[in-house]
Amino acid sequence: MNDLPLTLMAVHAHPDDEATGTGGVLARYAAEGIRTVLVTCTDGGCGDGPGGVKPGDPGHDPAAVALMRRQELEASCEVLKISHLEMLDYADSGMMGWPANDAPGSFWQTPVEEGAARLAELLRRYQPDVVVTYDENGFYGHPDHIQANRITMAALAMTALTPKVYWTTAPRSMMQRFGEVMREFGADGQEPDPAEAAALAEIGLPDEEITTWVDTTAFGGQKFDALAAHASQGENIFFLGMGKERFTELMGVETFVRVQDTTGAAVPENDLFAGLR
Repeated sequence: MNDLPLTLMAVHAHPDDEATGTGGVLARYAAEGIRTVLVTCTDGGCGDGPGGVKPGDPGHDPAAVALMRRQELEASCEVLKISHLEMLDYADSGMMGWPANDAPGSFWQTPVEEGAARLAELLRRYQPDVVVTYDENGFYGHPDHIQANRITMAALAMTALTPKVYWTTAPRSMMQRFGEVMREFGADGQEPDPAEAAALAEIGLPDEEITTWVDTTAFGGQKFDALAAHASQGENIFFLGMGKERFTELMGVETFVRVQDTTGAAVPENDLFAGLR
């Protein structure tokens, strides 16, 4: 055990999720010599197709979209210097309430124990010291994010491993800033729908409930470039419209809730590997 490299494993739902919530920590810890493993659970086939064709519209080919997004994911991994990419390749389930939720073979329809068994195999292979995934609500209620949380926690229970485990989150103060920036960069310059603004304000956690604040400012450019690698989904990644400097200013700290720990490291902490080195 002692001769294994320190390892971070991030379990994400779709191609591009790795960059949005954890691009900074993946780049930072890779630069520090830590082995980084990305597990992407779905093929991203419910993303936009070439020319911005939406799922369900004429000409949208989920298989072709999945292939394109796999190539974009590999480019993002190059940017973030991710050591190992593992694809579970379940079919993308789409947003909550979409018909794709019920499609045979979709991640949402996959029995948790089946996905967990496959992930447990990867956990045993890589023996990560730190595991990162979403919270029980998938951060904002996306079915594939919720399922990623479920299989991760179930997989950990299937193994004898005791890594530090974190769920991604955002401080409410940051979500308020996101709302302000979204208005600033809004294409139509109109005020957002009050219901949408209220929903945005409820995402994440009160600042005092966040256990871990990791400064990734020095890797803001890499995180931006990793997001930009997912060019086919650019319409959905509004952060790309603000440029690297403003993006880094807004996204230069990544935040987490620690849900499993055997190190006794004090919280709040500023390092996912606190107590491990």
